[in-house]
Amino acid sequence: MKLASLNTGHPDGSLIVVSRDLLRAVRASAIAPTLRAALDDWTRAAPALQALYDALNNGEAAQAFDFDAHACTAPLPRTHQFIDASAFLNHGRIMTQAYHPEKKSDPSIPVLIQRQADDFAGPHDDYAFPDEADNCDFEGEVGVILGDVPMGTRADDALAHVRLVTLFNDVSMRKHLFRELGMGFGFILAKPATAFAPVAVTPDELGEAWRDGRVQLDLEVARNGVRFGAPNGREMSFGFHELIAYIAYNRNLRAGMLLGSGTFSNVDYQATGSACLAEQRAIETLDHGESRTPWLRFGERLRFEMKGPDQQSIFGAIDHRFVQATYVNQQTSAEQAGSKA
Repeated sequence: MKLASLNTGHPDGSLIVVSRDLLRAVRASAIAPTLRAALDDWTRAAPALQALYDALNNGEAAQAFDFDAHACTAPLPRTHQFIDASAFLNHGRIMTQAYHPEKKSDPSIPVLIQRQADDFAGPHDDYAFPDEADNCDFEGEVGVILGDVPMGTRADDALAHVRLVTLFNDVSMRKHLFRELGMGFGFILAKPATAFAPVAVTPDELGEAWRDGRVQLDLEVARNGVRFGAPNGREMSFGFHELIAYIAYNRNLRAGMLLGSGTFSNVDYQATGSACLAEQRAIETLDHGESRTPWLRFGERLRFEMKGPDQQSIFGAIDHRFVQATYVNQQTSAEQAGSKA
């Protein structure tokens, strides 16, 4: 089934069920007011949501309406925990070769980081950031939204706890990223809000593309209407089942946790392209001795979409414009950041 959240002014939105073709929708408030509430009561809510989804697809849902992705927030507008991985080791290899050839890492251990989870952006929201000098970047990723995962869950059992799959743009500010990496803790200014496609789907909606804990489909990325890349998720070095088992080694994971894949990256990047600017710039540095692709500027537009074998959009598209942030006070965000550095 496919689920989304209408922007009602409430921080968690209002849960709706969306048809498979993304054309129709119906409110699900009689089952659960929000997606977060449904996740907390999944055993009861899921069968009822599935029945409503079936009725909607059969044209039998009362009070159905035309689906408008512009009216949606992120499917899960906020949650208690977001952990992002860097699970495509090819991306790490390219970045290391370009900038830190002396760096060594253990390819058997996934790279994971705690992220901001209290303010996700919707699929068509303007994305405001303070300063072009922050070197604004994007990262095309997929993520899974989990149910309760007991401590010690094994990889073989982990995928049973995946409730939904989603698509997102993990915005990065590269100027701050390298500085914060060097400080040794985690990202703050380097990783502002993440933007999501309008719809989250249960794994069965992916069909054969959901294999080995991976979404084995192309992630199509366009910058200002021009194709930037379409890497495939099959080359994810750690499947979601392996990432879940690693995180749950010594802790319980609670319903609603979001786990990201990291930016899509393929070995045959000359053919597939990339899903982030940093990787493209690193490739240019390796090939030409310097990067040529500019960071994002105000007014630019990005689009992210993933389609099934029938060319039907699975999650709907993220299609958003990047704009300059405005503030109530007179001090700019760049001045604030500098005063704290």
